Amino acid sequence: MKTNHIAVFRLFTTLAAAWFAGAAMAQELETKPADPSFAQFNPVKAPPHTNLVLQLGDRLAIIGDSITEQRMYSRLIETYLTVCVPDLKITTRQFGWSGETAEGFLRRMTNDCLRFNPTIATLCYGMNDHKYRAYEEANGLWYSNNCSAIVTSLKRTGARVVLGSPGCVGKIPPWVTAPNASVDAMNLSLCQFRNIDLAIVTREQITFADVFWPMLTSRLTAQTHFPPNYGIAGKDGVHPGWAGHLIMAYAFLSALGLDGDLGTFTVDLADNSATVTTGHHLDSFSNHTLTITSHRYPFCATGKLDTDDSIRSGMTLVPFNAELNRLQLVVKHGEAANYRVTWGGETRTYTAAQLADGVNLAADFAVNPFSEAFNKVDEAVAAKQKYETRQIKDLFHGPEGQADADATAALTEKARQPLADALTKVFVPVTHTLSIQAE
Repeated sequence: MKTNHIAVFRLFTTLAAAWFAGAAMAQELETKPADPSFAQFNPVKAPPHTNLVLQLGDRLAIIGDSITEQRMYSRLIETYLTVCVPDLKITTRQFGWSGETAEGFLRRMTNDCLRFNPTIATLCYGMNDHKYRAYEEANGLWYSNNCSAIVTSLKRTGARVVLGSPGCVGKIPPWVTAPNASVDAMNLSLCQFRNIDLAIVTREQITFADVFWPMLTSRLTAQTHFPPNYGIAGKDGVHPGWAGHLIMAYAFLSALGLDGDLGTFTVDLADNSATVTTGHHLDSFSNHTLTITSHRYPFCATGKLDTDDSIRSGMTLVPFNAELNRLQLVVKHGEAANYRVTWGGETRTYTAAQLADGVNLAADFAVNPFSEAFNKVDEAVAAKQKYETRQIKDLFHGPEGQADADATAALTEKARQPLADALTKVFVPVTHTLSIQAE
């Protein structure tokens, strides 16, 4: 008697889908907003990020589809790692490929990625994999199998893995024609793919980055506070602007276990003294004015708050500054009711009580003494990542790479190296002054 392979496959996918659904119902779920539109979603609660996942000298590979190839969240991550935690000495490459699925990366990962020996990798697939339609059992299993194979291959080389969930959609993309492709149906499918990712994380004992739930819940906040055309998932409903990419970067940086403590400057007005923490050097302190030379930067971002193409706007939707971007000023024993704090060319007024508790300079001063130096680093990151797209997509997979993959890799690395060197050269110490004067 011959085995009916199609029937067996259908039974297997049905059982697998039932397991995923049952697991989601049996486990604790994420807290849902009170809005009734969230009632139908069942996102399994993600584990907390308690430990630093990064190690000294890590080589980070940022892997994903066209959202990664936008080189926006990947750029935010690399710039952050370069200037905010320079002591870790992390180097980064992005491997985004437009239109790709997990299966697509699985086919090219040895040639394109593993040859560079990453020690840690972030993955972000699921958007194309869910095929822009309601969840299908066979599709979920196909995605799970391919993601699992990528994780296994990376782990086999010794690399640690941060598996990111897909994001959300904001409207029906213009290229989608499926009859069951409502926004809710697609997001419910993406939520299921998120839960599949969590199942892989649990099974493989790797790290999870929740991109989907912060993006989806941020839509509600944006609808309340921003204009109707504000789109967390971008103008086409899939590819975010800078605000959405800031949320994605927040998810991955949080998953990497970074504590966000970028330094504290402490002034004691009673004994006229000042101290600074590691990464900063106190050059002088007189007349309640500190001169400091800093070897690490805060994450600097400007932009209007009411547009989805603004990093600063994205910072209002997730606790990026509170959790990842804290450069604190603490002023003790202030006798005046209020004090003017001048940092570079900007001044803010705080109460003595606020200063005693500590204020976050990185959050309060959009333009600050680090802004110019920060922008130079960010521009160098952008130039390097732009070449990395060309290196992989045009050259590795062009006539040169097809003729001799190893020679093409060696030649393109010579072209990339000056771009990597430029990033190191522009990251320089910043000397700045901070004045605290009673009103």
